[in-house]
Amino acid sequence: MPIKVLFICHGNICRSPMAKYVMREMVENAGLSDHFYIDSAATSTEELGNPVYPPAVRKLSEHGIDCRGHAARQITRADYDDYDLLIGMDGENMYYMKRRWPVDPEGKLHLLLDFTDNPRDISDPWYTRDFETTWREINEGCAALLSHLRETGALPRSV
Repeated sequence: MPIKVLFICHGNICRSPMAKYVMREMVENAGLSDHFYIDSAATSTEELGNPVYPPAVRKLSEHGIDCRGHAARQITRADYDDYDLLIGMDGENMYYMKRRWPVDPEGKLHLLLDFTDNPRDISDPWYTRDFETTWREINEGCAALLSHLRETGALPRSV
């Protein structure tokens, strides 16, 4: 049974799709693709159906990551049951996640950088225009998440 991860941000056109594609790349490079199902979603309806924002596409492309075929979608109540981890990019995302899922009995709601030694929000490049910082933070968070899953025994250590 794969570990199902849903990355969440405001519009699902910058940070959460970047995290989705970065994490997919990391698990593929680690030989763990069969152990994961990874997707992303928005807390808002503003960008529904839209592709990844062009500067985010360029940043992913710089690192050989293809994000064609992405269409922004909004989180649904069913996502709580459908995913093992619901991972927001910042405190505002977490606020809306907790409004959607006010009770988290299985401890599925997290912020991506909470898995690092330096918990903080991931910078929103929609406002900062600094896609490089967002790229670094997402990579840091995804690597820490992968390490966390190995350390907790959710993933085989030998792969």
